[in-house]
Amino acid sequence: MGQVPVFTIDHLIYKRILDIPHLTITHPVTCIVGASGSGKTTLLRHLNRLYVPDSGTIDYQGVSLDDIDPIVLRRQVVMLGQTPVIYSGTIEENLQIGLRFAQKPPATRDTLAYMLEQVGLAQPLQAYCDTLSGGERQRLCLARVLLMDAQTYLLDEPSAALDPQTEQFIIQSLEHFVQSRGKHLIMVTHSQQIAARYADACIRIEKGRIGGAAHA
Repeated sequence: MGQVPVFTIDHLIYKRILDIPHLTITHPVTCIVGASGSGKTTLLRHLNRLYVPDSGTIDYQGVSLDDIDPIVLRRQVVMLGQTPVIYSGTIEENLQIGLRFAQKPPATRDTLAYMLEQVGLAQPLQAYCDTLSGGERQRLCLARVLLMDAQTYLLDEPSAALDPQTEQFIIQSLEHFVQSRGKHLIMVTHSQQIAARYADACIRIEKGRIGGAAHA
């Protein structure tokens, strides 16, 4: 028997934005690319039921999303949007809050420090978040998402607020994180270079339709 795809999409229609007859996502690292307004983020939001299609089906690991409780799904399929969401308080409090929302045990300080290293955020856990730059906030959000220990990560332009050198470091860290733990990363990116260098598969969306899928 073959491997069950991470996601299988059939006959998905959403408003006048998406029209996808069929799509499977199977690889550890998949990039979704396309022009602005092509439907990349809309597709990503369907994968953890932030959006629900007007018609068609989406399966996650062989089970219809309709049959998975959204809260349970979002513990397994964690999404990070383009705009960092930062809560008042310290870096440590911000890292722990995702686990608390998911009703998971708090992480140790050693684990928190390790996650900050993974995303290149050289700040003490006791530092307050209102002192962070835009790029540092994005890195903090990435660390908070990785702490969730999900099976699948959905990232929407995760390096958009970062300079090229930091962008490369972050994407390398994300790739290593999911590959070494047997997880999956599905990432919307504007960067053809990032997609070509790090993706096992690349999905191109053109005006809401699949314009071509190429395996790296």
